[in-house]
Amino acid sequence: MGLFNALQGFCVIGIIILIGYIAARFHVGGPTAQMVLNRFSFFVSTPCLMFALLSKEQLSDVFKPSMLVALLCATITGIVFLLLSRTVFHLDTADATVGALVSMYMNANNIGLPVATYILGDPAAVTPIILMQQVIFTPIALTALDLSTKGRVSAKAILSQPLHQPILIGVLIGIAVSATSDAAGWFIVPKYLYDPINIVGQSAVPLILMAFGMSLKGSRPLQGGNRAATIASTLCKDLLMPALAFILAYFMMGFRGTDLYACVVLAALPCAQNVYNYAARYDAGTEFARDGVLLTTITSPIVIFAIAALLG
Repeated sequence: MGLFNALQGFCVIGIIILIGYIAARFHVGGPTAQMVLNRFSFFVSTPCLMFALLSKEQLSDVFKPSMLVALLCATITGIVFLLLSRTVFHLDTADATVGALVSMYMNANNIGLPVATYILGDPAAVTPIILMQQVIFTPIALTALDLSTKGRVSAKAILSQPLHQPILIGVLIGIAVSATSDAAGWFIVPKYLYDPINIVGQSAVPLILMAFGMSLKGSRPLQGGNRAATIASTLCKDLLMPALAFILAYFMMGFRGTDLYACVVLAALPCAQNVYNYAARYDAGTEFARDGVLLTTITSPIVIFAIAALLG
C-alpha cells in the first residue's frame, strides 16, 4: 500500500512539475513567472497553509518523538560531511558550511510539503522539520558564514533571522492558536476569517511544484569546481541521512510501521533551496549550493521510491 501511495504521490507531483516546466518552455508568464510563483508561495500561500493546518492540530501531534530522530540524523550527517571536508576535500570554512547544509538541510517546504501531503497523507508532518531548521540550524550556519566571509558576527542579523521567515511565523502563530483554543475549549478563530486563509493556503503546493518545474529549464549541474565534494554531499543527503534515520527510529526510538516510514521518507527529502539563498547572500559556495540542490532534488525521488518499496 505504501509503494502504491508513493507511486500515486510521485505521479501527482511529477505531473504538476511537468506543467511548470512546459509553461517555462513556452514562456508562459514571462521571464519572472518562476520568481513570482516562488515569492507568492513563500510569503503568502505556505504561511497561510501552515497556520490553517496547525491552528486545528493537537500540539501533541506536532511535537512528536520523531522530531528527535530528525534532529539527530541531520546533525550527524552534517558532522560527517564536515569531517570529510577537512580530511579529504580541504574546503574553506564557507564552502564547508554550505556543503554541510547541502548534506543535512531538508526541503520541508517545496518538496517536503507535497511529499507529506500526497505520500504520507499528513501535511503537518513537516512542521517539526521547519521549526528545527529555522530555529537551530539556520542561525548556526549564518554565524559560520558571517565569520568566514566578514570576519565578524552580526548578532542582530542572526537573532532576527527567524523573524524574516514567513513560513516559520505562520507555524508559530498556528501553534499559538492551537494552544489557546485547547485551553479555551473551542476554536478561537471565526469561520469567516479561517476559511479564506485556508483557501489561499491550498494554493501553496501546486504553486511550489510549478515554480520548481520552471526552475529546471536550462539547469546544468556540475559545471563548476568542487565536483567531488558536491557528489559527496549529495550522497550524504540521499543515502546516509535516511540510513541514520532508520537506525535511530528503529533501534533507539522503537518505531515501527507508519512512524518509521515517515521518519525515513522525510530524511530522504532533497536539499532545500534556502541553502542557495544563504550562499548567494554571502557570495560564498553558490555553485556548490546550486548543484547540490539540483542533484539531490533529481535523485531524492528515486531514494524515496525505494524506501516506499522496502518500508511502505
